[in-house]
Amino acid sequence: MNQTQFIQQLPKVELHLHIEGSLEPEMMFSLAQRNNIQLPFATPEEVKTAYEFTNLQSFLDIYYQGANVLVNEQDFYDLTWAYMLHCQQDNVIHTEIFFDPQTHTARGIEFATVVNGIDRALQDAEQQLGITSRLIMCFLRHLDEESAFTTLAQALPYKDKIIGIGLDSSELGHPPEKFLRVFAKAREEGFLTVAHAGEEGPVSNIYDSLELLNVSRVDHGVRCSDDAVLVSELAEISMPLTVCPLSNTKLKVFEKMEQHNIVELLRQGVKVTINSDDPAYFGGYMTDNFLAVANSHALTEAELAQFTQNAIEASFISQQEKQVLSAKLAAFMQQKATS
Repeated sequence: MNQTQFIQQLPKVELHLHIEGSLEPEMMFSLAQRNNIQLPFATPEEVKTAYEFTNLQSFLDIYYQGANVLVNEQDFYDLTWAYMLHCQQDNVIHTEIFFDPQTHTARGIEFATVVNGIDRALQDAEQQLGITSRLIMCFLRHLDEESAFTTLAQALPYKDKIIGIGLDSSELGHPPEKFLRVFAKAREEGFLTVAHAGEEGPVSNIYDSLELLNVSRVDHGVRCSDDAVLVSELAEISMPLTVCPLSNTKLKVFEKMEQHNIVELLRQGVKVTINSDDPAYFGGYMTDNFLAVANSHALTEAELAQFTQNAIEASFISQQEKQVLSAKLAAFMQQKATS
């Protein structure tokens, strides 16, 4: 078995995936037709051509435009189901999905429409594909605190469906302290917390996410390398970083994959994980991200498997469920060693 086959067959766990960011151009067009929505593009090919980003903002502009085609519960179901089929193809055994309700409620879409469509697909995927999942609701950090509080209130009746609260969108100019109170309220209500920090923003955003927002995981976090003390601390407290390699190079956080720090962080004992972020926009799902890293850095099979083990340990599931996933990974490695 060569390394590509090993990566394809390796059991994977994804912890950083924006469901709206898995909207493929073809589906964007079919939903636009279904819902009678005009797109500023003539063909799916034209959309793909537009996916040349210079930074995070240039991506967000087109991302929010694409989300306009999501109107009915069935649209959110179809979007999520398509992503779960990609998971099946990539041997993803567990996934924890972000969704951005404010992107939709701002357009007059009911909160229930969004969450019920996504949840129904996740339930079906567990029964039919054997892939487990959790759902995390993100606040858009470019919007104000009041909007986040409104969104949190809308989420309270859905605690059975939503496990955690996150923070995404434009990092620059929107530091974690802006959402200090709403995160405190979310934790009071029993939600786990995560936040995007240290992607385009400074190291201080990582510190503030840990200290002010009490996050259980840092999404991205790659700028931690600017501060050796922080790197040591992250390793010491086993703070997971949900790193998105293809996204980071597509948005010019790193110019080339060879410059990416994920392997260096792994070897420094940081609990880094590999994820696809917005795969329809950034050129690949989980297997593609693993391959991109492995093709640019010399990695052992044990190191590749460690990315999955880190993600299992960092996931928002019970200890018992973690043991089940770890056993699947161990069985794969064992079979690999004897074949």
